[in-house]
Parts: sequence; C-alpha cells; structure tokens
Amino acid sequence: MSDPQCKALLTAVNLTKRFGGLAANQGVNLSLERGKLHALLGPNGAGKSTCINMLSGDLPLSEGRILYEGHDISRLTAHQRSRIGIGRSYQRTNIFPQFTVFENCRLAAQSRQQRAWKIFSSAAVDFAPEKERAMAAIEETGLRDRCSRQAGTLSHGEQRQLEIAMVLATQAQVLLLDEPLAGMGSEESAKMVELLRRLRASHAILLVEHDMDAVFSVADTITVMVNGVVLESGSPLQIRASADVQRAYLGHEGSFHV
Repeated sequence: MSDPQCKALLTAVNLTKRFGGLAANQGVNLSLERGKLHALLGPNGAGKSTCINMLSGDLPLSEGRILYEGHDISRLTAHQRSRIGIGRSYQRTNIFPQFTVFENCRLAAQSRQQRAWKIFSSAAVDFAPEKERAMAAIEETGLRDRCSRQAGTLSHGEQRQLEIAMVLATQAQVLLLDEPLAGMGSEESAKMVELLRRLRASHAILLVEHDMDAVFSVADTITVMVNGVVLESGSPLQIRASADVQRAYLGHEGSFHV
C-alpha cells in the first residue's frame, strides 16, 4: 500500500536486524530524496553494511519497513528491488573482468528485461534500447574512451566507475553505494567525488564511506551510526559540530577536522 505523504524516493522506518541475541541495527530511520546525497558514517562495526544490505534486499528485516515511492517493498528480493529502480554497488568491485566495458554495461541493462531468449534472433535488433542505455551510462561515468577495453585491464578507480555505470544501466533511481572510494589515490578519489556530484542531481544517493574529506565535501545530509543505532543525523555543519559525534570518533569532545 502506498503512502501519499511520502516525498522521498526511499524511506527506511525503524529498520532492525537481529542475529540471534545481537541487534546489528536497531530502529534506524533514513530518508533518501532525489537531488540529495545522504552519507552514512560510523566506526567499524557500527552497522552501516547491515543497513545498506537491508535496503538493497540482501538481508531480510527483523523489524521495520522500507518504502519506495510510498510503496512498502520490505518483502521484495534484491532482484525485485533492482527491477523497480534500486541499484547498489559493493565494497568489493563486482564486474565481469573478461568482458569489455561496453559488454558489462549491456549485460546490466539487459538484466532489467523480462523476455524469452530467442536463439536465432539478432542481438543488434532485440537489444537496441539496452545498448543505448549501456552507452549512456558509460558516457555519464566518463568511460567513453575505455568502452572497448577489457574490464580487468582498467585501473582500480576506473573499475569502480564501471561498477557505477553498470548500476546506471539498469535505470536505477536510488543508488546505494558501499565505499566506492575504497583503495583509491587522491586523483581517482577526486574523479569519483565529481561523478557523485553529477549523479546527485538526478538520483537519490546513499553513500557509505570512510573517506571523511570526500563525505563532507559532497553530502547534503549525514547520518552517524554507532553500535547499530543512529547517533545523530543532520547537515555536514551540524555533524561537524556535534559533541556526540566527536566523542564517538575521537573518544572525547574536541576539534573534528575533516
């Protein structure tokens, strides 16, 4: 059932995940809007990965609801959520290294289609729209000059760009990005931050990331988690000034430099 009051693309209400007696997430609330980048921060073990896994459908909820465009999607599988417009990237690069950049994106685009395979049909005709979406995603992520390169030969930063291109090729409206800057040098990080800024205009983005400089430069809203619960949520300025956040990261109240 839809909620006519819902303005956000994706809303998490009271998300809770228990593993036996351990609550990895407890009562987490998040709201993702188109045109906004929402960052999720926290020390190791804070529950960030559990949260994004519940949003993507990789983990079932113990309690709570997830709404997409006002509709309850809490029981949908990860594949079903991908088909309605929720895409995610993972901490480990998830590409087909033996295929070209274009082939990776074309396969991602084709995954959205429900059609019977026709052994003797022409791929050029049958998958023309998917090819167009693949090329558009490649353009948007700045990989046009790498289009024919084997994905496994790309640099680490380019492979992370390709993974996002594959998500875009599925026509995702919500992007759940799990540490896309991990392992990057300063030049590659700067390119990724610029890409995130471009994507923010037309998507709702949740960014899980440890690169604090990048987060504070690109986020509209930051939610900080500790021990599976939300410690604080607000603008980058509010989070920077928060005594609770300072204690969580520094062990005491003080200057929180990013």
